[in-house]
Amino acid sequence: MRHIPLAAMLLAGLSLFAGVASAHQKSEPKAAQKPIGQFLTVTSPLNDQMVSELTNLATDLQAQATRENRDALLVLEIEPGTAGFGHVSDVVRFLTSSDVSRVRTIAWVPRSIDGNRAILALACHDIVMHPDATLGDIGRGEAVSNEDQIFIMSLVDRRRNPRLSRGVVQAMMNPSEALLRVSLETSPNSVEQRFLTPAELMLLQNQNAVISKTETIKEAGSPGNFLGLDSEMAGFLVLRTAKNRAEVAAALELPLESMREPLRNKADIVPRVIAVDGVIDRVLGEFVQREVRNAVANGCNVLVLKIDSPGGDKDVAEHLALTLSELDSTKITTVAWIPKGAWSGGALIAFGCDKILMHPDAQIGDIGVITLTEPGGQFERAPEKIVSPFLQFAAILAKRKNRPPALLQAMIDKDLEVFQVTNKADGRVTYMSEAEIQAANEEWIQGPMVPESRKGILLTVHGERAHELQLADAPCHDEDELRSRLGISEKASLTPVASTWVDTLIAVLNSGVGGFLLITLGIICVYIELHLPSGFFAILATVFFSLFFWSRFLGGTAGTLELVLFVLGIGLLALEIFVIPGFGVFGVSGILLTIASLILASHTFSGMTATESFEESMSSLGSLAGAMVTVIAVAAVLNRFLPTIPFLNRLILTPPGYAPAEAGGPILSPSLLATHSHPAPVDVGATGVTASALRPSGKAMFGDKYIDVVSDGAYIDHGTAVEVIRVTGNRIIVRTSPGSQS
Repeated sequence: MRHIPLAAMLLAGLSLFAGVASAHQKSEPKAAQKPIGQFLTVTSPLNDQMVSELTNLATDLQAQATRENRDALLVLEIEPGTAGFGHVSDVVRFLTSSDVSRVRTIAWVPRSIDGNRAILALACHDIVMHPDATLGDIGRGEAVSNEDQIFIMSLVDRRRNPRLSRGVVQAMMNPSEALLRVSLETSPNSVEQRFLTPAELMLLQNQNAVISKTETIKEAGSPGNFLGLDSEMAGFLVLRTAKNRAEVAAALELPLESMREPLRNKADIVPRVIAVDGVIDRVLGEFVQREVRNAVANGCNVLVLKIDSPGGDKDVAEHLALTLSELDSTKITTVAWIPKGAWSGGALIAFGCDKILMHPDAQIGDIGVITLTEPGGQFERAPEKIVSPFLQFAAILAKRKNRPPALLQAMIDKDLEVFQVTNKADGRVTYMSEAEIQAANEEWIQGPMVPESRKGILLTVHGERAHELQLADAPCHDEDELRSRLGISEKASLTPVASTWVDTLIAVLNSGVGGFLLITLGIICVYIELHLPSGFFAILATVFFSLFFWSRFLGGTAGTLELVLFVLGIGLLALEIFVIPGFGVFGVSGILLTIASLILASHTFSGMTATESFEESMSSLGSLAGAMVTVIAVAAVLNRFLPTIPFLNRLILTPPGYAPAEAGGPILSPSLLATHSHPAPVDVGATGVTASALRPSGKAMFGDKYIDVVSDGAYIDHGTAVEVIRVTGNRIIVRTSPGSQS
């Protein structure tokens, strides 16, 4: 044995230790650079929705790979089925474009596929097949057209898959073509395997190539289907074989979570577009709320908000953002489409959506809260007690939609700096504030500061930058690209529903003042109609109450229940007034049902606590009480001056003697008013006492007889002395006796 000096051994040991340490230091970044990957099942048929899901996922992987400087793998599990050449060519062009240059695609073929779907596998960088699966026969027993052949052969010429050759693909496209495996001696000690058609072999022989062996892989006239196991053993077409998805993930060194596919909506795309234009105020807010409810009720599963807004009311925007974020994303996908810009409240609404698609030059951000010092005064930054809860809301909204909370908060707080950070364990890149980094217990490596978040400005970014910062999806240039990204067919309409004057009217009628006026005017008209039965005021009352319930129905606070309760309440009151003498159960029940319907129609109590519901009920009851007080005051005035009001006194025929006669005018003798054709139980001029209140009909007692009578128009209370002023058939009209008037 050789003798090694002790010093040399020590040096060697130190060198070995240094080498191990160095290797250990290098191993950490290597572990952090594992590829990111995602499986996606390409279902049948290959439609617009499937193309949209595939392109969106590839775009997201490309952005993540660029941001984290890692390789990205997209594993397409291609199922058997049908696919139009147009959809296939769209996917192939996208997958082979520079837009996803950092995404390596792998076709996973667990079951046999043929036809146009086989072209998807040929467009990928690698193919992994089940041993018993077959791939090929693109024409399904017939030769592919020359135009399509040129397109497919271009995939081979790009050399994306080194195990593909022109001969193999020609055999897949044309059943009459044979495929040969040729052993070509490139040097005395080197043999190369090539897969050629007979025509290619002849051309090679004409070049005096040394061919040591030729085998037939596919006979002419048979379909060009190749078995996974045979292809692997022969060394063409496939990278390797695998029996299940787990083996594919293990071979590609992908984490198990990559096999968990994104949630998808398998139903047909039913889009709806809502325009959010201009300043965000209460009218626009109620319009958007109403259209969102209508879209959900009508089965919409892709809701697009086309936003072009400088902002507006903070509370309205906050409520809209919260409403959108709480929609079930498994049933409806919300998308903010920003062709120009969304600032302040407009940006907040966009961040409540599942996806944000922006034009590359569009802007989003600047959600700073400002307040008006006084009417007509200056705007200034809102106090901390308003900003602080708003920052927390922004953080919750961002986490709910998987966006960096610090970036949203930097749009609100001009002094918040945000940094790019990298996860030590897996190399993920995101953006955090310094406080978040410190709270993460050294889980993240702090990188450079985001320039747009420097102190003194509110973060605002354009479409490209928003995508880089994980705030938005990849930029979208126009409506056609929007359709492609969302999987919306050309037949579906994307015309946005915009706010009109009707929405303004609904908002006004839904306001506290509007509801108060409608209820007050409706009750006053009912009161006048009871005293002056002309029908005109009954129509007006119906119009006012119809407007009340119509505005509440479209505003989302009223439904069928409230309307049924109101009609039932009015019906019970009508029975009490016109049919049943006195005032009892029917009258009280009618009043309670009517009040309940008006309160229920004024507010929606869903999502409120018991305290909030009580407060809303008291608010509505207060408005209703105010309306009743107003009605009582108006009724007192009308009861005193009703017959002499110029307009109202023309709606009814005022009985003789009720209004003062003009000086020197003719006076009609009461005896001329008597009717002799039908004997009446009482004569004109007879006096009696009302046995019930006259509203305007009821009963009166003349001597010892109870007789049905009708008031001349004014309300007459029970126990009041009355006088018969006219008898028409069986109808006896009375008025308050002059001797009983005060």
